[in-house]
Amino acid sequence: MRDFLEHFRFAQPQWLLLLIPCLLLLVLRRGRGAEAAMTFSTLSVLVSLGAKVRRTAFSIGMPLAILALVPAILAMARPVWRNEYQSRTASGIDIVVALDVSLSMGIDDFKTPERRPLPRIDAAKAVVHNFIERRPDDRIGLVIYSGRPYSISPITLDHDWLLQGLAKVNLNILKEMGTAIGSAIAASSSRLDSRDAKSKIIVLITDGASNSGKLSPIEAAENAKLLGIKIYTVAIGTEEGRVQQSIQNFPRQEFDLPTLRKIAALTGGEHYWAQNVASLEKTFDTINSLEKSETISRTVIEDNELFPWFIVASVVMALATAFVLALNPPPAP
Repeated sequence: MRDFLEHFRFAQPQWLLLLIPCLLLLVLRRGRGAEAAMTFSTLSVLVSLGAKVRRTAFSIGMPLAILALVPAILAMARPVWRNEYQSRTASGIDIVVALDVSLSMGIDDFKTPERRPLPRIDAAKAVVHNFIERRPDDRIGLVIYSGRPYSISPITLDHDWLLQGLAKVNLNILKEMGTAIGSAIAASSSRLDSRDAKSKIIVLITDGASNSGKLSPIEAAENAKLLGIKIYTVAIGTEEGRVQQSIQNFPRQEFDLPTLRKIAALTGGEHYWAQNVASLEKTFDTINSLEKSETISRTVIEDNELFPWFIVASVVMALATAFVLALNPPPAP
């Protein structure tokens, strides 16, 4: 019943007003006026004067004739079985998230809401996860890098599969030491180069300076600019956070903020430095607001006409009326 109420419609319901005269005909037929009568002392003399009047034609035939009009009127109101679909087209943005997975991303200088130490890689993954979920109309890919880049996911709209790949990212996937920012930009740019999109973006997340790879970050950024790619650079880590002695003999602060700023400026992007979870979330909120997809939603209505069934019902009832009247003709005047 619920399915019927959801899909059944009359495309031209104004014709249903004709049902009112039909109802009046039925009501007026039942209210017969007083019949003419004569008083006789006995009816025996009238037995041979005429045949008994047959009223079947009026008691059955007339209601059938009136009821035959009902499906005809319903047919004129155009009953349809309506299906509605949402057609959604999006002028999406192609995005590659380039995530640093060098060993320094294991430094736990971020804090959880409970004030417990949180590694940089975990903070970055959580915020990137939320960023992907908030952009359902964009094709997004994921590249990780340390001493060399590695593609976790091509640019795709299958965000469930993309998020599964992100969840598996850890600091032990790549064995090469270092931070090859130039190679990461080049690898991300090559994935965006063949795409036909309104806007192409790289979100570069790193906690260090480029110290590996054959291509410098500035040279890679200049090549990206020629391809029409915009780069947002996100430095992640606190001022106090330093590369641990287990990674380098002489621990030092890894940030190269001037280079990251220049990469963003060259390509028309923005540079951010996130020193805690809140600022990292705000950074991605800002990127999300700066790069908007254009989405157009249309409702497609598909009507399946049902009026032939009502016409058939009307014709059948009209024939039944004619059949009854033919077998039981009214008395001649």
